[in-house]
Amino acid sequence: MAAYLARRLVGLALVLLVVCAVTFAIFYLLPSDPALQACGKSCTTERIDMLHEQMGLDKPVWQQFADYIGGIAGGRTIGTGELAVRCDFPCLGFSYQTNRPVWDLLLDRLPTTVSIAAGAAILWLLAGLSTGIVSALRKGSFLDRSLMAATLTAASLPVFFTGLMALYLVVQVAEWLPFPSYVALADDPAGWAQNLILPWTVLALLYAALYARLSRSSMIETLAEPYVRTARAKGLPERTVVVKHGLRSALTPIVTVFGMDVGTLLGGAIITESVFGLPGIGQLTMDAINKSDQPVVMGVALLSAFFITFFNVLVDLFYAVIDPKVRYA
Repeated sequence: MAAYLARRLVGLALVLLVVCAVTFAIFYLLPSDPALQACGKSCTTERIDMLHEQMGLDKPVWQQFADYIGGIAGGRTIGTGELAVRCDFPCLGFSYQTNRPVWDLLLDRLPTTVSIAAGAAILWLLAGLSTGIVSALRKGSFLDRSLMAATLTAASLPVFFTGLMALYLVVQVAEWLPFPSYVALADDPAGWAQNLILPWTVLALLYAALYARLSRSSMIETLAEPYVRTARAKGLPERTVVVKHGLRSALTPIVTVFGMDVGTLLGGAIITESVFGLPGIGQLTMDAINKSDQPVVMGVALLSAFFITFFNVLVDLFYAVIDPKVRYA
């Protein structure tokens, strides 16, 4: 297990290095000028040339990339002269639009995104799995067809539509909940949950529908396996057959998709955060794109890649827990 984990961590580092190289190439080799973005509206040729030198853009590309990787590993001083700024570990760059290190911007927005992703993931996992299991056990019945029709309808509705409808009906018309805003969990746990219950529900509605259909098909396939029929023939209770022998094996594809979905959401739920006006990573990404804030977009891309690869490693390790046939050497 230790050797396998070491290999996966090395692979994770290599993936992140490739993502760094690709994002760096996109923003520094394509026809775009970070110095022009930092210069503002009133720029002269002399001013832009000075900014190129102070921001280190006059160096060879390989040296700029080496400085970027070195900053991530141990921090660095970005630029020279009046624009020189100290960027501590892990330095993902400096935003001249906001005059703040990218890592600080990400840390400010990360609690909001983690709160949205965590709450929604719990809801969609519970709702999706329970719906899929019930449908699989009642295959072909009216209940099965009704649940699958409902999940197909929910999966067809985009988040921006259900989000706007929820805001109108729940917040504006019924006035059951306040307009969502982020409250720190440590400051007010009840207010934190009350403000996020609507985004959780809207986001979980889409994913729960997809997980219900996935878990249903996986359970039906698993329950048709010979070892499940053997367990029933031996007289084991139906609950034991379904939970221990059926669900445990059916969870493998669900865990795989769950790790990918959570890792992706932690990189920013752009639509959900935009609809509800929540200051998370997704909202930060949209603002950075609109302002052409290249260091922030690069930082978000690297953070998203880290979450996705990290959760993939966790999923592989969890396979050994849910599937006794999986062994790592």
